[in-house]
Formats: sequence, C-alpha cells, structure tokens
Amino acid sequence: MTLVILAAGMGSRYGGLKQLDPMNDAGNFIIDFSIYDAIKAGFDKVVFIIKEENLELFRETIGNRIAKKIKVEYAFQKMDTLPEGYTAPEGRTKPLGTAHAIYCVKDLVKENFGVINADDFYGRDTFMQLGRHLKTANCENGIAHHCMIGFALGNTLTENGTVSRGQCEVGENGILKSVTERTKIMKKENCAAYLDDDGKTWVDIPFDTIISMNCWGFTPEIFEKLDAGLAAFLDNIGSNPLKAEYYLPSAVDEQQKSGVCDVKVYPTTSVWHGVTYPEDKEHVKDALRALIDAGEYPERLWD
Repeated sequence: MTLVILAAGMGSRYGGLKQLDPMNDAGNFIIDFSIYDAIKAGFDKVVFIIKEENLELFRETIGNRIAKKIKVEYAFQKMDTLPEGYTAPEGRTKPLGTAHAIYCVKDLVKENFGVINADDFYGRDTFMQLGRHLKTANCENGIAHHCMIGFALGNTLTENGTVSRGQCEVGENGILKSVTERTKIMKKENCAAYLDDDGKTWVDIPFDTIISMNCWGFTPEIFEKLDAGLAAFLDNIGSNPLKAEYYLPSAVDEQQKSGVCDVKVYPTTSVWHGVTYPEDKEHVKDALRALIDAGEYPERLWD
C-alpha cells in the first residue's frame, strides 16, 4: 500500500513551510508521526507531492531519514501534467487544486493508496482504519470502493482562528453522500459555527458533526476518472481561469454521482492536531509530548 502526502502548499496563514517545522526536541515534523503510524498500519511506500524546487530540501530533511524504513518517491504538481490535448490557461501560475495534485502521481502509483495532508496530525487509529480498508478494497462491476476517515468536528478545531473543513453527510449504510466545504469555521463554547454563503451569518454546527480532513483511501481506478474530470474542469473553467481549482472532494463527489464509485466513511475518535496559525505550534508540541510520554511514540521515531 502507498501513502500519498500532499506537501506542495506553503501555508500562507502560518507564514512558512510548516511541513518541515520541527515539533519535538528530536527534530521530528508532523509528517514523521504520520509516516510512523502508516508503517505500523502496513503501508510500504510513501509518495510526496511537492514543488519541484523543494525536492532537495525534502530529500535532505525527511526523505533520507525515513528511506531505511519505507520506500520513498517524489511527484511534482506541474502545469503540463494534464489530459492529452489540454494545456493550462494562459498566464496561470496557481496550482490547479488537490484533485490535480493526485492526478500527478498516476505514473508512480499502481496499487491501492491513501491520501493525507502533510501538515495534519491524524492519529494512529486513522491509519489503522485506512490500512484495513485498502488491504481489501477493489473495483467490482465498474464501481470502485474508496473510503474516507471521518473526524468529529470538535476534535479538529483551533483556538486561534477559523479553519476550513468539509462537512459530510453520511447515509445509514456508512456511505458518503456529500461533502460541503465550509471555508470559515470557528470554535464556540458548546459548539462551532460556520460563516454562511452570504458572508454575514454565522450558523451553529454541533461538535459531533462528521467532517473530512482530506484523509482518503482509493483504488487506482480513480486516475482514469480524474483524467476525464480534469478535462471537464478545464473545458468549463469559466470566468476565473487563473484561480479556479479542481478540488479532490468535488472530484470524488462527481464520481459518486455518476455511479463509478462509492466511499465508505470510517469515523475515528482520533484528535487532529495542526499548525494552521503560528500560535498553534506550542499546542501541537505539547500534544505530541503527551503522546510520547504515554508511550504511543518513541522519543526518537527513526532510531
């Protein structure tokens, strides 16, 4: 099984390349803890999606030290990696979105694979559930059986500002029905609230609401569907060709609605930790310190 890690973003609100910011005295990054958990869950290859100019930085700081434990490869989200016959809109410099990022690993990944963000701590249970699904996931009668790990919203919030989360609607059979992107969610005393589309109204949302943290499991059939979806996105990019993005949740939603896949949602009790804002760093360090003290992780992950 392969773990694909989205690591091309710079983290504008955080103010730097937060994926490579040490979170403990041993110099480990959040990525280290995710890869450590993934290995425990049976993953045997990791593919980093990065900016090409950051290749040596990633190789020197993280790639080389984990290469003795797991196979490591790199992919670049490049504008010319597109369906046959297509080119990026003229003048476009902004990446084409997370679905395009996944499309860019199609030549490296031929097996079932998981997807995570580089700057999110997901917890051991997340990878165990992801691994169990991917070990047996397949495509039957033209329907690919994907999965998503669903977090309780209250376990994914920061005290230091708003966050963006995908609010999920899940059917009684545990199959994902929809993901609605909420771009501004803030924590309140007994619940959270998101800013409605009018940009003025805050709507309460319970802490136990299932949300997506961009942790997915896919069979390789998704690449063919992303090829068609990306072509359709470029054909209908509309009035904002320099900024419109093809997001992974939107791509999965399109595929579900067309009947070529389903997505099983596995709820987790894991608590997310991340560094959306600089003020979050000390909280993350304290949380990881507590997990190390409790024996869940060794003091030095790769010794």
